[in-house]
Amino acid sequence: MINDPVIRNEWYPVAMASSVNAGIERQTMLLGEPIRVYKGAQGPAVVAADGSVLAVKVAYGHVWASFGKPAKLFEIPEADQPGRRLVDVGAVRVKCSPLRAVENFLDIAHFPFVHTDVLGAEPHTEVYRYQVEIREDVDEVWATKVKFYQPQAAKSAEGGIETDYLYRVAAPTCAVLYKTCPPRPEEMDVIGIFVQPLTEELCDAWPWMALFDDDSELADMIQFQQMIFLQDRSILENQLPRKLPLDPGLEIPTRADMTSIAYRRWLKKRGFTYGAQLVAA
Repeated sequence: MINDPVIRNEWYPVAMASSVNAGIERQTMLLGEPIRVYKGAQGPAVVAADGSVLAVKVAYGHVWASFGKPAKLFEIPEADQPGRRLVDVGAVRVKCSPLRAVENFLDIAHFPFVHTDVLGAEPHTEVYRYQVEIREDVDEVWATKVKFYQPQAAKSAEGGIETDYLYRVAAPTCAVLYKTCPPRPEEMDVIGIFVQPLTEELCDAWPWMALFDDDSELADMIQFQQMIFLQDRSILENQLPRKLPLDPGLEIPTRADMTSIAYRRWLKKRGFTYGAQLVAA
């Protein structure tokens, strides 16, 4: 059992709300402990193997749970914006640290090499200078003024465009991406990755989207996003060390890693160490 209150007091995604509300029970893990997610009398409920009841919240298409006394869940205002399609993609299981999964989501440089001819393509491999900050007022990591050429930025895109990005780490195991919306250039698509830490080296990644896309079939939108995450999985499962090093001396960063560096510094400041490597192996 993890007794660290910093870790136990976080909200974590544990199931899709639609599945639980339909009466589909989920036996899973959270922080190394077996839990059961099911439809209770008052809505989704979560219990541990010892019968203890976890705190529960439903938001952004998912059931969230916590072993402790969590603060308010981060907000994504776009989830309530009229006209957006809210898409629950489902879980992608990855044999890696939950923190590695978030870090990979923040990485731009791998687009041309892992998501070739979709999110990136050679010779468009340069990561232009962008800005990263830890916003103390909301206790989040933000990367702004990010630009990258993409052959197919979204399912709705019909050709290559230079895509604008904003990256936001809203919680230790959750990140949100805002990017150019091809059908509505004045708006931004929103893609979240909510990571469920099964253990320190195994996780379920729950992608979620809030998009302006009236033309694509739901199944195609889900398949497109799952394809992206499945391409990432092979890379993540071969990374060493498996846990995310928090000491900046354990891995050599480049300019493209500015967001990762800030994320690691932020985790260390918060004292969130589940899935982290603190010293050299």
